[in-house]
Amino acid sequence: MKIFIMRHGEASHMASSDAERHLTMRGRLESLSVVKDVFDHKLTVDKVLVSPYIRAGETWEEISSHISCSNVEKCEDVTPYGQADKVYDYVMALIETENLESVFIVSHLPLVGYMASEFITDMAPPMFPTSGLVCIEFDPETETGQLLFKHHP
Repeated sequence: MKIFIMRHGEASHMASSDAERHLTMRGRLESLSVVKDVFDHKLTVDKVLVSPYIRAGETWEEISSHISCSNVEKCEDVTPYGQADKVYDYVMALIETENLESVFIVSHLPLVGYMASEFITDMAPPMFPTSGLVCIEFDPETETGQLLFKHHP
């Protein structure tokens, strides 16, 4: 199965709280550019998990025209303060209960790096620039994964 992990685009620092930060125009353009660079055609995935923070939602809005999915969930576990092991367990449960073949996650630092290393156990958590995207080929039976690609603006 494929697991896509994307960090939100560049966000403004001006907001009343971290959760309320909006994407900059650059953040919108770079997020869209990354997805267009990587996928020649519209990508179809089984499930999308998006942080409820505004900048993650806006990132999903920007890229969603290039990713087909009817199963999009705002997920409190993928905020910047989420726990990678809990996200891993949740995704494993979703794989089993929903019979998923692909998951796309839009999240934040530092969680994105820790999530990648949960699915690829021999990899140190990679740094993710804003709008950074990784694709992992993951075998749920053996719980092993390998990095297929990493792309950023």
